[in-house]
Amino acid sequence: MKTLISLPAKRILTGLLFSIILASCGHQYAHPHVLIETKYGDIEVEIYPDKAPATCKAFLSYVHQGLYKNSSFYRVLNSDNQASDAPKAELIQGGIWQTNPDKLRTLKGIPHESTKRTGILHKTGTISLAREAPGTANSEFFIVIGDQPGYDSGGANNPDHLGYAAFGRVVRGMDIVMLLYDKPESGQSFDPPIPIYDIKQL
Repeated sequence: MKTLISLPAKRILTGLLFSIILASCGHQYAHPHVLIETKYGDIEVEIYPDKAPATCKAFLSYVHQGLYKNSSFYRVLNSDNQASDAPKAELIQGGIWQTNPDKLRTLKGIPHESTKRTGILHKTGTISLAREAPGTANSEFFIVIGDQPGYDSGGANNPDHLGYAAFGRVVRGMDIVMLLYDKPESGQSFDPPIPIYDIKQL
């Protein structure tokens, strides 16, 4: 004798099966997401390889190599720690500069992808690469607090006016960014530095 399953039960079973399939596939994102795991909580960032391909490729390669394991946020810019005649900015900066400087010196520079080219402006929560001359950026990154047009192409925060290579945005954990921003600092350095346990792709 065949066992008959009612229509509502079939729908429930179908829904459960679909949920199991989705769970087995892991996270599905239109753009890559990474998780910055810090001592005080996690920051989830969405990056845009369609707009900043060279920057995102390099950043993800560092993530996959485990380069950011046991790294730190070490720098903060706020309204009180910048010269009165300097263009102001608010941000937190992290990477391996303090924790693995020998490795940092071996990294190649990434071709500069300006905001004029990518269209990713330095709005609040934007993640971008620190640099000296254009093309020297590598593992060191910063997250801006508030809109920072001075970091865009043509902006005044760098004498060459070429801006910085923005490549993504915080989508979860901006409260953690603000928590870190308010941590004790000496000059423009967090005192002590804030541990980054790891950065992982989701």
